[in-house]
Amino acid sequence: MSGALEDKRTATRLRILVEIADRQPAVSQGEVAEAVGVTSQAVSEYTRQLVEDGYVEKEGRSRYRVTKEGVDWLFQEAKDLRRFADHVTDDVLESVQEDAALATEAVEAGETVTLSLRGGHLHATPGDAGPATGVTTTAAEADEDVSITGFEGVIEMDPGSVTVVQVPPARSGGSRTVELDRLAEACADADVVVAAGVEAVVSLRKADVAVETSLAAGEVAAAGAARGLAAVVVATTDLVGRVTDALRDGDVLYEVTEAARVAER
Repeated sequence: MSGALEDKRTATRLRILVEIADRQPAVSQGEVAEAVGVTSQAVSEYTRQLVEDGYVEKEGRSRYRVTKEGVDWLFQEAKDLRRFADHVTDDVLESVQEDAALATEAVEAGETVTLSLRGGHLHATPGDAGPATGVTTTAAEADEDVSITGFEGVIEMDPGSVTVVQVPPARSGGSRTVELDRLAEACADADVVVAAGVEAVVSLRKADVAVETSLAAGEVAAAGAARGLAAVVVATTDLVGRVTDALRDGDVLYEVTEAARVAER
């Protein structure tokens, strides 16, 4: 473990050496003291010891430079600190974080459950038969929400998909030019249908297709795909670029249909 984590003196020594390295060669002990939160006298004493240990060279009044030995020590301490931070993030926090799941059967607190993703939601089934497991921290009946912690393994999930269906703007006919049967067919197998633009909302209403939302359509579709859902975004042509920008930002694969969804006029 890093010495800086074991005692306050080593931690202060490390911080002062970092400040010297950052400010060299012209080093103001007052500025270092302010940055570290100690007195100027303390910085002077620590700096003297760093010079004696060969970690710092004094080149003149208020002029210091970190030596190769000092750099090596900084690298080692930084590596140890990074290893500790990774342990906290990957092992400690990962094991204590909690999330909610739908209980498929009645469960008691402290029970091991198998985790799966269905319909975009985390599900918890009693037992440890699956590749991903957790431990319940609350009791729940079937179809109730239950809190899960102690996650292990990887949840199996088929990748989601997004299809963007273009609808002409109102100035070009809008919903009046859309072949509604084809639009309904495009949305038939989707887990999530969202709309971008008034023309899209009206077209879906005419096609009797239920819409999840007409706000932040690209972001919603990307979030659904990230959870393994098949999403369809019906978007006015003017808004397709905004939708695809959101999908790219979400690192989601998508396809955009052409005007084949529009009937001949």
